[in-house]
Amino acid sequence: MKSFTWQGFFLRYAVALVLVFATFNPFGYSYYHWVTSPEGGSVPLMALAGVSLLIVYVIFLRATVRSLGPIGIGLVVAFFVAVVWVFIDFGLLSLDQSKVLTTIVLFLVATVLAVGVSWSHIRRRITGQADIDDIDE
Repeated sequence: MKSFTWQGFFLRYAVALVLVFATFNPFGYSYYHWVTSPEGGSVPLMALAGVSLLIVYVIFLRATVRSLGPIGIGLVVAFFVAVVWVFIDFGLLSLDQSKVLTTIVLFLVATVLAVGVSWSHIRRRITGQADIDDIDE
């Protein structure tokens, strides 16, 4: 079994960031902005890109749900919401900064996905226990 490294985690995190920010971002360069633009574009190309994004989302979401479970996902989301709340309470963030808050939320979504995809490896490293979904007979 290959060992888990920070490099592996950051690779997963980079893929999650590209996935989330390619789908939507506040800067206007995303799949969402492309398909909703009045100029339009190649509908088959939009469909191909949409299905490709959906495939990667299914891979990430399935792994996240299987490794963290609903309670784990809830805890991770609650933790990050509390962190953002603390930043707002200390005056480091303002609710008036919609682009900044949207960007932070997108980073947090990517972080949840990256942690979810990596969690089985992290758990094994911390506790020595392995998660096994499929057993070959």
